[in-house]
Amino acid sequence: MNCHCAEIVTPGLIDLFEARQRLIEAATPLNGVETVLLEQTPGRVLAEAVVAPLDMPGVDNSAMDGYALRLTDYQSAPDGQGLPVLQRVPAGAGVMLLPPGGCARIFTGAPVPTGADMVVPQERVTLDQHGHIHLEGNVVVGANIRRQGEETRMGTPLLAAGKFLDAASIALLASHGINAVTVKRRLRVALLSTGDELIAPGMSRSPGQVYDSNRAMLSVLLAQAQCEVLDLGVIADSPASLHQAFEHAQTVADVVMCTGGVSVGEEDHVRPVIEQRGGLHFHGVAMKPGKPFAFGYLGSAPSSVTPLIALPGNPVASLVGWQLLALPFIHAMQGRFVAALQCFPVKAGFSQRGPQGRSELLRVALDWTNGAPAAQLAGGQGSHMLSAASQADGYLMITPATDVVEGSAYHYYPINQFSV
Repeated sequence: MNCHCAEIVTPGLIDLFEARQRLIEAATPLNGVETVLLEQTPGRVLAEAVVAPLDMPGVDNSAMDGYALRLTDYQSAPDGQGLPVLQRVPAGAGVMLLPPGGCARIFTGAPVPTGADMVVPQERVTLDQHGHIHLEGNVVVGANIRRQGEETRMGTPLLAAGKFLDAASIALLASHGINAVTVKRRLRVALLSTGDELIAPGMSRSPGQVYDSNRAMLSVLLAQAQCEVLDLGVIADSPASLHQAFEHAQTVADVVMCTGGVSVGEEDHVRPVIEQRGGLHFHGVAMKPGKPFAFGYLGSAPSSVTPLIALPGNPVASLVGWQLLALPFIHAMQGRFVAALQCFPVKAGFSQRGPQGRSELLRVALDWTNGAPAAQLAGGQGSHMLSAASQADGYLMITPATDVVEGSAYHYYPINQFSV
């Protein structure tokens, strides 16, 4: 029987998007930087803007395999004679001077000879028995020539500070001959789980014990976000143990992240310990799963406090809290541009009663059977059910008091946007 206990409206919860914005605004970007070689930059964040050291392209070059010529030479050739091929210009050759009255065989990326004003694709050229070219169709001056500096000019901005260095960005740097850049140092995050019931995977389990999936999950997520993870293990459910763990974490990390013990039960000691060692910015977000999410700090001096993110103990609630709230804070701390949430309408392939009091993030998989995506529940929606989370393509966000009606469209948030 479902008593709908999870649907009881809790006063004082803040809106999900307000919480997200407050986290982003509270983040203080790292100051530390280091210079690394290009092969060490994947996933790092630029600390300084990079300007182009070169024109790109460096010279006028051909956009395709074909023939470079001067249009007036072709137009002034005797009827039916075409133009002789007087040059061959491969990629990597120097800039040549096009002889008058002839053309050049040219290849993609090769410098356009001085004097040529067009490149004609080889598919539109025929060669006669004398080796002269004849053109098919209309020709246009300037066609198929990549002009020097048309992509970037030397001294103009190439990449801005705060840019996340992905494969395309690294290729851009390499194309300009840049082999080292200055990046933000890695963010150090102290990670700990709380709970007397938690044991490490691989250990023998007694009744009532639970394998610690949250720390395993968050270690991977933090590493994917290019953080240096300081794993402090499982902390016992006691104020003394938490005081000791937080005191150590505050001294070694830029951010402290804990999971579990953040609700309001008698054995949930995280909140009072945070308040004693620092303070809370907020506790409780109007979302399902993930309501117990808390954001606070350790320390009393404003210039030296350490931010703390407390995620719920239920693993799906912890995952959702990471994706929608903790991750943008981490990005802002890293000095990255924080991307807006990607969202688009998708029709539901099912019906069910709507949530009460807070928005619900249903784990759904997209069904493309009929040509357009339809969101289907990926499995059980309990905040402890990782199986559905592992199969989901995204979240269907249902606002409070809104029933899900099959065929109606709702906001869909793809999960792959949280992968970097």
